[in-house]
Amino acid sequence: MCKAVRARMRAWVCRVRAARRDAGMVTSEYAMGIVAAVAFAVVLYKVVTSGQVSAELQDIVKRALDARM
Repeated sequence: MCKAVRARMRAWVCRVRAARRDAGMVTSEYAMGIVAAVAFAVVLYKVVTSGQVSAELQDIVKRALDARM
């Protein structure tokens, strides 16, 4: 019985250690995530600062400021 318990504990400890090794992202994954986030931010900035979108946003703000209660 004692050998069986030890074997189970050893297997459990090995699984926990293996899970810890794969728990986080590596540096290259962080770098790719940052590159993707920056690319998305650039695209979003270009869309928001484009002429048509900028005019629509200004119109929304003007209407909101001119609204009477």
